[in-house]
Amino acid sequence: MIVMKFGGSSVESRAQIEKVLHIVRARLDRRPVVVSSAHKGMTDALINAARLAATGRFDPSVPVSKQRAVAESLGCAPDLLAPFYEEIADLLRGISLVKELSPRSLDYIASFGERLAVRCIADFFARSGVPARAYDVWDLGFITDASFGRARPLPGFDARVKAMFAERVPEGVVPIVTGFVGRNEAGEITTVGRNGSDLTATLLAAGLGAEEAQIWSDTDGVMTADPSVVKTARNIPTMRFDEAAELAFFGSRVLHPSTLLPAMEKGIPVRVLNTNRPDHPGTVIDFNTDAASPPVTSIAYRERQVVLKISSTRMFGEVGFLAQVLAVLARHEVVIDVITTSEVSVSMTTDDLGKLSRALPELERFGGCEVLPNRTTLVIVGQGLPNRKGVAAQVLDAMAEAGVNVEMLSYAMGSINLSMVIEDASVAAAVAVLHRSLFERAR
Repeated sequence: MIVMKFGGSSVESRAQIEKVLHIVRARLDRRPVVVSSAHKGMTDALINAARLAATGRFDPSVPVSKQRAVAESLGCAPDLLAPFYEEIADLLRGISLVKELSPRSLDYIASFGERLAVRCIADFFARSGVPARAYDVWDLGFITDASFGRARPLPGFDARVKAMFAERVPEGVVPIVTGFVGRNEAGEITTVGRNGSDLTATLLAAGLGAEEAQIWSDTDGVMTADPSVVKTARNIPTMRFDEAAELAFFGSRVLHPSTLLPAMEKGIPVRVLNTNRPDHPGTVIDFNTDAASPPVTSIAYRERQVVLKISSTRMFGEVGFLAQVLAVLARHEVVIDVITTSEVSVSMTTDDLGKLSRALPELERFGGCEVLPNRTTLVIVGQGLPNRKGVAAQVLDAMAEAGVNVEMLSYAMGSINLSMVIEDASVAAAVAVLHRSLFERAR
């Protein structure tokens, strides 16, 4: 069995869904389980309609017309999705009346993208000769906690999904399953977070004991840099789980940050493939270490970060100073990514200015606080970094060549990740020159 997840760009139109059909049909002997995202742009359309409704303006036309256009292009019967269109309108009308959009309501409205997509795709597959059936993932055991917007399955998920899958999916049927969504024990719809269909796929793969989880997108696997920024970016044939996890967390556009955890726990390889070039081998992510791999695997970046700098002479030789600062940040649920210290200052990055602002009154008792928005965390990842002499010098030389000021630099002993903080406006220049230095010039 394999689990195949197709992203929004892979199912955005009839032309793309026909490609998915051919890909799945060619792998029927491997008992595919298909996890689908919403059609590209559909989740945004639903969320925007909900936010508009929260201002008192009721207008379901944009998401409904968008979905209807895809369904009609696939030849779906008009009544296939009619109950869902009515439910969307009812929900948006309710939001517009109370002028309130809670996390629970936001998850509810966002869920329709995947729920509508899988029914269209399953219907199209069945009429095209591939026996398929649509499933909401909660009907296969995906019962979550009540953390709206970032829900996770409850303990016992593996046994639950294995049992319910065997009970509800007939032999020979290709299940087309919703990604991104779930249901809590109260029956309320939850989501695992934006772009979370990857996580749904690997959780299902782990629960079902699949031989492989496949993530199908619009790039040739994981690349040495963002191809929209670096046109000469190359495919990475193989990489380790820890490298891929670092890249995903720090902004790689290919994988959701939490995707790899279920696969790592069960030792299930994750293969990243291109829907538009299905014969390309893509990237295989597993535990294997290839001795021939280059020292640097890829460059990634995370924009719109915020730097907090605390300056205080109290830091000098004081026991527990940093622990007290971090305790304040923890109380306000501020997640810290990169941290650097000197004897009289500490700097750290986060992505939530709102939570950081609420923590500032407490933090100011430790010393002068400076908040610097519009920063990017730029990372160089590679399993060979700890053993390559001069890599930091090469990186800093490249940044100087690009005319980019490095404001923070973090590299732990034995780490596979060298992190820098720069201004958002410098990203394109920095990544282009770094890529030339690390991947294109003869070394």
